[in-house]
Parts: sequence; C-alpha cells; structure tokens
Amino acid sequence: MRLFDCTLRDGANVAGLGFDRKLTVSMIEAMLACGITEIEFGNAHGIGCDYEPGVPLTDKEYLEVFRPYKGRGQFGMFLQNKAASEETVKEAKEGGLDFLRVGNLAGNGAQSEKAIAMVKAAGLKCRYAMMRVYLLTAEEAAQEAELLEKLGVDEITLMDSAGTMLAQEVSGYIREVKKRVSIPIGFHGHNNLGMAAANALAAMEAGADSLDCGLMGMARSAGNCSTELLIGLLQRMGKCTELDLYGLLDYIDQELEPEMKKYGFVNPLSPKDLIYGLSGCHSNVAPKIEKLAREYGVPVYSYIMAVTARDKRAPSEDLLKEVALEMKK
Repeated sequence: MRLFDCTLRDGANVAGLGFDRKLTVSMIEAMLACGITEIEFGNAHGIGCDYEPGVPLTDKEYLEVFRPYKGRGQFGMFLQNKAASEETVKEAKEGGLDFLRVGNLAGNGAQSEKAIAMVKAAGLKCRYAMMRVYLLTAEEAAQEAELLEKLGVDEITLMDSAGTMLAQEVSGYIREVKKRVSIPIGFHGHNNLGMAAANALAAMEAGADSLDCGLMGMARSAGNCSTELLIGLLQRMGKCTELDLYGLLDYIDQELEPEMKKYGFVNPLSPKDLIYGLSGCHSNVAPKIEKLAREYGVPVYSYIMAVTARDKRAPSEDLLKEVALEMKK
C-alpha cells in the first residue's frame, strides 16, 4: 500500500494558504526520514494561484525549497483545472517536479482534457483528483475514470471532499472504478463524520492502490486521515512495516505540535494516545510504564508497545525492568 502525503498542500489550509519555508523544510525532512516518499506540497490552492493574498511563498520559492530533495521521492503540486496554463506547467517542469495532480469536480473530466495534455506533453506524471466524487454514482465515476485513462491520466484519486461518505460507499466506488480502468486508483477522505480512517481502510480492502493522508490529520475543514494513524493501522495489519512510525511520532511530539500551536491548531490525536490504542495499553496502566521508560532511558513509545505485547493487563515491575534492559542492549 502506498501512502500519498498531502500535508504540505491540503494541510496548509490550517496555516492560511501555505506553510512557511521553515515548516516546509521541517516536514519534508521528517517524512523522508521515516520513509514517506510521495509528497504533494506548495500553495493550498495549487500551483498557479500564488497571486492570492496571504500566500507565504510563491510557486517559484516553493520549488526552490524542494530542490535539495529532488530524487529522494516523488514530489509534485496540485493543479486546479482552471489554473492550468502552458506557463504554469512549464514552471513545474523546469522546477524539477515529478508530477502534477490536476483537480476538477467529478463529472467535469472532459473539461480537463487540455490540462491533462499539457502535463503529459511536459513529460510529467499526471495524477488526477476527481473532487467531490459523491456528486456522481459509482457507475458514473467509473465511466469518467475510463475517459480520464484514455486522455492519458496516470493515476486517479477519488476524493470524498466533504467527508460525507460511509465505508460501504467508498468500497463500492473503488470496486466499480477498478473494474473499468487499469491505472492506479487512490482515495482521499475527509473526517467530517469521523470516518476518514475507516474509509481509508475500506478503500484499501476494495483494491485502492494509494491512500491520501496528512500529518496530524491537517487539511481543510475537519481534516484528512492522519498519516501517523494510518501508518499505525496498516502496520497492525502487517503492511507498511518499512515506515518509521516511532520516529514520526517523536517528530510530531517534539517539533510539529509545538510549531502548529502558533497557528491555533491542536492535534486531535496525540502520539501518546495513538500508541495507547495501537498497543492496547490502558491509560491507567501507562504512567507506571512511562516512569520506567524515563528511568531506564528507553524510547517511551516503542517501550509501551514492547511491554504490552507481553502483558496488557498488569505488567509487573520485573517484566518492566526485563523489557527495558532488553531494549538497552
């Protein structure tokens, strides 16, 4: 399963229309360090919209920030169909991007033909965002996906832009689209009904090839599926084990959460609470385990996981010490 992180684009809505240079660099480096390599970044409204007031960096400046990381992953920007132009696509190409993700409302696929053609002519991978996919039936979405594949799109993301879909609906859409096209299909969910994680898993089980996510769930409105939560869930299922969840949680805890408080953003699911859920560690038991972690100088999140893997009910002092000493070796 591939994760497509759009914190630095959709997540930028919580900071205005984009993150500043420092936060952009910080998040790129943290994601790459933990193994996340498909990253959408830049202006929250996409490339070609940097004329709007309140944008911290121009498109050119975002491209300069990204340049040192070129080749270490797949990097790209969002491209609203209405903002597509030869000049914009040329800037993306010359800036070294790997892809542009053309975005248009579900049902408007035919209107995107020119934008898709420009992206492909520039030699860039063309992803496509079928926004507000629920405006169509599953059958209609599949028909549009067929058209988009014929137009040259390399990958399509079905977007539950209002967070209104239920898991069984997501499954139905993904299955119907997968029947009709051979290109990869992704899913992008919002959390307005608290369904973002459940819908992501439903999309995966129905055959989705990639899942959109954002650090701390940051995105427009109620947010996307949290990157760290999704990694944790997938790792419980034996997937994405190459990703460094603990390293990412440390980054969020120590650096990202404090920075985002300046924007008034509060993480809805703290790293500690996520670990409690993943490990089955009850919060009444946790203080004792965390105290031993500090005393022995072992990483608290991996320590909680290791202890509760052996005893979730009431780990003894001897067990706590035994696990801590094993981790220190």
